[in-house]
Amino acid sequence: MSIDHLRDLLSTSKRAVIFTGAGISTESGIPDFRSPGGLWTKYKPIYFDDFMRSEEMRRESWRRKFAMEGVLGSAKPNRGHLAVAQLVRRGVVSHIITQNIDNLHQDSGVPDEQVIELHGNNSYARCLDCHQRYEIDPIREAFQRDETLPICDQCGGMIKTATISFGQTMPQHEMRRAQEAVLECDLLLVAGSSLVVFPAAGFPAMAKQNGAKLVIVNRDPTDLDDLADLVLNMEIGPTLGAAVGLN
Repeated sequence: MSIDHLRDLLSTSKRAVIFTGAGISTESGIPDFRSPGGLWTKYKPIYFDDFMRSEEMRRESWRRKFAMEGVLGSAKPNRGHLAVAQLVRRGVVSHIITQNIDNLHQDSGVPDEQVIELHGNNSYARCLDCHQRYEIDPIREAFQRDETLPICDQCGGMIKTATISFGQTMPQHEMRRAQEAVLECDLLLVAGSSLVVFPAAGFPAMAKQNGAKLVIVNRDPTDLDDLADLVLNMEIGPTLGAAVGLN
C-alpha cells in the first residue's frame, strides 16, 4: 500500500525535510492564490514597486490584509500540520520549508527556528528599512479609524506585512537556510505544492541530485513526479496523518 511505503521511508530516514505549499493549508479553509476561484481571481496582485511608489497602493494592500483576516485568522492547523509537527517532535524532520504565509506550522507546535518561510509570514509586519517587527493589532486599530498608514517609530520607514510580494527580492537568508537543509537531508517530502514557483521548486531536484529520497504528496500531478521515489495524489491531512499514526 502506498501509505505503507511512505511510512517505511519516514521510519528509515535519519534527517528528513518537509517542503509545504498551499495544498496543506487549503484543508484548513485557506483558499490558495493560483487556482480558479483563488485569491488572485478576486484580487489582482500588488507588485512591490507599486507598494513602494504609491500611497494608495499601500492603503489597498492594508485593506486587503484586513479584509482577509476573517478567513486567515480563523484557520487552525489541520491533520497535515499536526502530522508534520509530530515528525518534528520525534526528531525525524529537521526543518520545514514552506511557501505558505499563514503561520500554521508554528501554531501546530513546530518551533519557529525549524520553520523556513520562503514567502514570509502574514501574522506580523516589519519596517522595510530597519526591519523592526510590529504586531498587527495596533496597525489595524489605527488603519480602521482613518486608514492611517503605519510608519516605523524607529527610523520613519514604511511598514509592510512580513510577506514577500511580487517583484520583491526573495529573502536570501531563508533561501540559503533552505538550500543547506535540503543538501543535508536524506528524504525530502513535498506536501501540497504544485512545484511551479521557482527558485523554490528547484529544491526537489537538488535533493535527488544529492542522493536523497523524494516523496511528493499532492492532490494533482506535478511536473517533477518522474523524479520522485513515491508520488501520492491524495489529500494531505489524511495521508500524512495515517503515515504517522495520528488518530
